Amino acid sequence: MSQFELACAASCRIGEGPVWLPAEERLLFIDVTGRRLHRFDPRAGTLGTLAVEEDIGFVAPASGGGYIAGLRTGIWLLDEQGRRRRRVAANPVDPGTLRFNDGGIDPRGRLIIGTMDETKRDGRAGLYRLDAGGLTEIAGGLMTSNGVAFAPDGRTLYHSDTPRFIIYRRDYDPETGEAGGVREFARLDSQAADRGRPDGAAVDAAGRYWSALYEGSRVRCYDASGRLSAEYPLPARSPTMPAFGDADLKTLYVTTAQAADGSGGSLYALRVATPGLTRPAFDEEILRS
Repeated sequence: MSQFELACAASCRIGEGPVWLPAEERLLFIDVTGRRLHRFDPRAGTLGTLAVEEDIGFVAPASGGGYIAGLRTGIWLLDEQGRRRRRVAANPVDPGTLRFNDGGIDPRGRLIIGTMDETKRDGRAGLYRLDAGGLTEIAGGLMTSNGVAFAPDGRTLYHSDTPRFIIYRRDYDPETGEAGGVREFARLDSQAADRGRPDGAAVDAAGRYWSALYEGSRVRCYDASGRLSAEYPLPARSPTMPAFGDADLKTLYVTTAQAADGSGGSLYALRVATPGLTRPAFDEEILRS
């Protein structure tokens, strides 16, 4: 396929957070406000669904089985059926107006996760590292933390602030989990007619950063210097996050959210030349070290 095609009509309110599960050859993704975990089998074309008990902004497999998830009330370990097993960190702000959002697992199995200020005015969201000491703030004053991804060597942490149209890059030490100086990686045009802005992201094996442009109907690919190298239109207004999948990691899957007219909310796929990176599971030993 040379363009994005429909992979699965998932009917999500806000489809998000795709993660390829190599052992199962399935794609895990979520419906944020629909409170669902979806598992898509691309070979069979089937979709399995599990209910979760809260709005869910992030999910990833955990080393002890089940999942690590960013829910409205905090970060939880879920069992294989999506049921809350144990809360490992509380929401650091008011869960009525702020929830956990996009995140990623670093090369050593730590969780890096952001929050979303739903008031869209106060900038109370942040980006955090989770370890045995709880949540440590990496960045504050954000509106909607998004786009978490790591360079192939683990020494660059990318993240975005969606309503501000900015993608950042930070120095990162994968051995300690410490994040260093921040630089602007890319800035999108806030005056563009479609107001496409950087949502979730993924990095490929060549170190290129793939960003879904929410309300922009496209996915952009930036090289490691921040130069725009390619752009791919999508037949849905609000793509939310890409992830590389299939056995060769050369299928770029993208989740989408429903638009005001009811369109969107499905999963799309595009075959690409460069594979993505294998994403590690969350290491539960991190919480005890």
